Amino acid sequence: MLRRLYRWLAQSKWRVAMFAVGLLVVAWLFFMGSVSLMEYTESTEFCSLCHVMKPEHTAYQNSPHARTSCGACHIGPGAYPAFEAKVRSAHYLWVYPLNLYERPIPSPITSLRPVEIVCEQCHWPQKFYEDRVVIIPSYAQDEQNSLTQTTLVINTGGGPTEAGLGRGIHWHIENPVYYIAADEKRQDIPWVQATFNGVVTEYLSTDSNLTPEEIARAEKRKMDCVDCHNRASHNFRKPEEALDQAIRLGQIPADLPFIKREGSKVLEKKYATEDEAATAIASVEEFYKTNYATLYESRKADVQKAVAGLQAIFDTTQFPFMGVDWQTHTNNIGHKDFPGCFRCHDGKHLSKDNQAIRLECNICHSIPQVAMPGQPLPAIEISTVNEPDSHRSTTWLAQHRYQFDATCIQCHTVDNPGGKDNSSFCSNSACHDTKWVFAGLDAPRVRELSAPPKVPGKGIPNPIPHPIGQRTDCLICHAVGKVKPYPANHTSFTAGMCTQCHQPTLQETAAAAPVPTPTPTSSPAPTATVAPTPTTVVTPTATAMPANMARPIPHEVAGRENCLLCHNPEGGVKPAPQDHAGRPNESCQGCHKAAEPGATVTATPASATPTAGGEKAPGMAPAISHDLVGRENCLMCHNPDGGVKPAPKDHTGRTVEQCQLCHKPKS
Repeated sequence: MLRRLYRWLAQSKWRVAMFAVGLLVVAWLFFMGSVSLMEYTESTEFCSLCHVMKPEHTAYQNSPHARTSCGACHIGPGAYPAFEAKVRSAHYLWVYPLNLYERPIPSPITSLRPVEIVCEQCHWPQKFYEDRVVIIPSYAQDEQNSLTQTTLVINTGGGPTEAGLGRGIHWHIENPVYYIAADEKRQDIPWVQATFNGVVTEYLSTDSNLTPEEIARAEKRKMDCVDCHNRASHNFRKPEEALDQAIRLGQIPADLPFIKREGSKVLEKKYATEDEAATAIASVEEFYKTNYATLYESRKADVQKAVAGLQAIFDTTQFPFMGVDWQTHTNNIGHKDFPGCFRCHDGKHLSKDNQAIRLECNICHSIPQVAMPGQPLPAIEISTVNEPDSHRSTTWLAQHRYQFDATCIQCHTVDNPGGKDNSSFCSNSACHDTKWVFAGLDAPRVRELSAPPKVPGKGIPNPIPHPIGQRTDCLICHAVGKVKPYPANHTSFTAGMCTQCHQPTLQETAAAAPVPTPTPTSSPAPTATVAPTPTTVVTPTATAMPANMARPIPHEVAGRENCLLCHNPEGGVKPAPQDHAGRPNESCQGCHKAAEPGATVTATPASATPTAGGEKAPGMAPAISHDLVGRENCLMCHNPDGGVKPAPKDHTGRTVEQCQLCHKPKS
């Protein structure tokens, strides 16, 4: 058959043409096969064939680039880059089968192609991004899974300066920035050079020992997209954040008691195998069987849905067989869990004239606003207006702790300064309830630049430049080693002695429930609270109280609306009867009314004989027999542990502020 075909071709006048056509067909088939093979080897399907790539592939499927092939970012366009990548990756053919690879597989930090060739195929530098509102949910580990929401506006920005843009986070695109990295992963950046408005400025970390000669010799990298977006497609989420998001989306029922606590327990633990993790996660169902049997019987499907949701979170956040979890690879977006932005914007990268790389929150996003459980989302300030010159200092975030005075109230609410209850601008939990591990506000050089010079005392107590209230924790700033430490000779002073000398210049405006006076964790320290202002009391006319009447309130109510502070049945200065236990503060004045001005009531049954003139009657607190001016600190003389005229031992622990709640001046 083949011989006959060969003879026919040899004798045919079309043999040359037919040979050429055959050659073209073979070449075309070879070309198409080669291109198809090359394209396949750059596809996600091919790259995810290896079991070791499961962590990266899983994270990729949950990323914004889930429909972009692996080769588009890791290889880029062009025949030569593709050929080079195949040669460079050929060793994987024996590395993976022979189990010679690292666990976890390291990030390809140095082998990625330039962003101009890869990222900018889709994202162009001139693009301007509008501000974006972000709502971050956080569920508490209590029975109700109480929801706290933090809202902020992200100022992504970008765009060309000549168009009036070039601001926000993408400022770095328009303005060239170079840096020196001291480690392979580019997390330690001691030196930065930035060009802005034609001015070139160098910044050196206060922690760095680099000499000018070493800086001149060091490799300097120009900042680009992947310096921040280093995990754009392979970000392993923090389990707690993934759990909060799943509860918010309804993938895990939010009304299952303690689901946040139990979920966090099993998701944050590291496991040796997937089976071990699956067993631990399944135990959450057993928790509800044991502790909430009735609820489990009626909502078994919801409990099982929650367990399935927890397993799904584990499957995307932890991969024991490869040693991968959310902490394995640093993510440079943000600044809480990894250095991220604070690699440079930590407040301690200073220029020769002591200007810092800016650290203020609102250069990248608005001041976070926190809505506590049950509260609506708060309004967000989009832009800052009438900002004082002091706030434009590059070290303002460090300085503001020392420059807190009465002028702050012109723009901000300042109650409970440094607190965490979100009752004012100065008690923002998003700022003060976070441990800023990577910020350098307390670096010695920064503190030296920010702190005001110490001057000798004049013997006159300094006024308190902010409000003082029951929520105020003086130890935030005034304990040993804090922002403004109290003098060493104050360590033995009691909390009630602070406001005997130091008086606040502002009064609190926000109404809030009182909290206990903070207790020092080391040496005793003064905790200032507002002492009630002594008032002139008219000589009372004694009036007997009928035995079957609720006792009148023998003092002014204004400023002392929280009755349970002193009259809690479980303990207080003057406890209410035990049968009052559980009654809320709001119900007190339903029975007890303020006494008429100019009259007082004995604290004894009707058989007791009251005395006129405010002198002590049986069961009544003795009147104060002297003038209070200059003698406001009762404990100086009446300390139960020793004094000119000690108070009774059962008064131990009572503060100066509580004295005049019961004891009143004669006149």
